[in-house]
Amino acid sequence: MKNLFVKIAAVGLLMLAPAVAQAAEGYSTTNVNMRAGPSTRYPAVAVIPAGSSVEIRGCLSDVNWCDVEFYGGRGWVFGQYVQASYQQRRVYVGPQYYRPLGIPMIRFSVDNYWDRYYRNRDFYRDRDRWSRGPDYYYRDRDNRDRDRDRDNRDRDRNWRERDGDRDGRDRDRDWRDDNQRDDRQRGDRQRGERQRDDRRGDDRRPDRRDFDCRPGDPSCDE
Repeated sequence: MKNLFVKIAAVGLLMLAPAVAQAAEGYSTTNVNMRAGPSTRYPAVAVIPAGSSVEIRGCLSDVNWCDVEFYGGRGWVFGQYVQASYQQRRVYVGPQYYRPLGIPMIRFSVDNYWDRYYRNRDFYRDRDRWSRGPDYYYRDRDNRDRDRDRDNRDRDRNWRERDGDRDGRDRDRDWRDDNQRDDRQRGDRQRGERQRDDRRGDDRRPDRRDFDCRPGDPSCDE
């Protein structure tokens, strides 16, 4: 009985091994971006030159995107940019060729895939937003951009208002300074006029008529 269980387990492992190691060799048809997910909106992680060999690790069943390996790196490429050899000819990788080429149909999860291959990438820190889908990520980013633009406009408006208040205060101060300067100048002119009048009064010679002649004073006869 024990040997029977061992044989069953061995057969099970043999049946699973091809599925795990299953992959197909493909070739890029042009210079194509290998991306961090099955959409052109996911970040590009490498550029695969035209004619380069890639290992196709699996493809999605609902959209024609495939998980490929290129020089030890992993990423996603649209199937229309990848060809594979089938019956002595090259065909574009599509759902009708997945089974004949031995390509497994897989699913994509940002959390699992990025944890495995992109921990050292800059975009990994935004994994939580990307996990909701690229459309959500870009919508969220657009909202942040609008918020930032609105904040900038508010700062500009506050800056202009502060400048307006400062200009008003400067004008008031200039007006007060001008009035004070005019007052000082008027005071200086008035003091100067009084001083000139005083000097003219001091320099004026006494008129003889200003003195009363006393009887017998010879100056009264002149």
